[in-house]
Amino acid sequence: MIGPGARVLVTGGSSGIGAATVAAFAARGCRVVAVGRDASALAAVARRTNATPYVADLTEPRAIPALVSEAGDVDVLVAAAGLGRAGCLTDLADDEIVELVDTNVLASLRLAHAVLPGMVRRGRGHLVFVSSIAGHMAVAREAVYSATKAAVNVFAASVRHEVAVHGIGVSVVVPGAVDTPFFARRGAPYTRRFPRPVPASVVADGIVRAVERGKAEVFVPRWLRFPARLRGVAPGLTDALQRRFG
Repeated sequence: MIGPGARVLVTGGSSGIGAATVAAFAARGCRVVAVGRDASALAAVARRTNATPYVADLTEPRAIPALVSEAGDVDVLVAAAGLGRAGCLTDLADDEIVELVDTNVLASLRLAHAVLPGMVRRGRGHLVFVSSIAGHMAVAREAVYSATKAAVNVFAASVRHEVAVHGIGVSVVVPGAVDTPFFARRGAPYTRRFPRPVPASVVADGIVRAVERGKAEVFVPRWLRFPARLRGVAPGLTDALQRRFG
């Protein structure tokens, strides 16, 4: 699946996890199409990696058929584009809520819907969705963001059941805090002393590992699996610990 000539489509490719993922697959000889909205940043990523840049706003439904037509037969889709917004639910405007859902959920669902027929026809392919530990935990002041990531988790699990018979893999990569511009863009900097943010390249390595090993779920760092599983079996205890320690 991963190797010289494999065609990989990466959204959010102009910065952060997406840009690191473009570099990771390009280093393995893949033909990478990097998608983003920032033309100048995307061009810089393309120069460093020899990826093909594609400028598009994937919250526009008509942009997705055009992208898939231009990209050709996609072997691996990495849906890494994401948007955060910090603040209590009552502080968010309606258009901010819509933008979060459109960017974090609908764009990924529509892309998967667009590339899957070709993968099914060829009998191979892999979908990777970049989620967040916020999609497993109840995070204060990030209710909408957390909800979008939880939606991605369940969507990926459901699609995995549907496409396994066709030889197609579906992975969710679950990062914690990552050293990217994400926190500045969401409107609140990351101020916690623990856990320390990991480099975007570490998440990109997790994405590559998910495809190479056919893993359904990869946590970055790996210890985040514990609080995620604890909340599943003991939500009351987990909520109490979060209120106590943040």
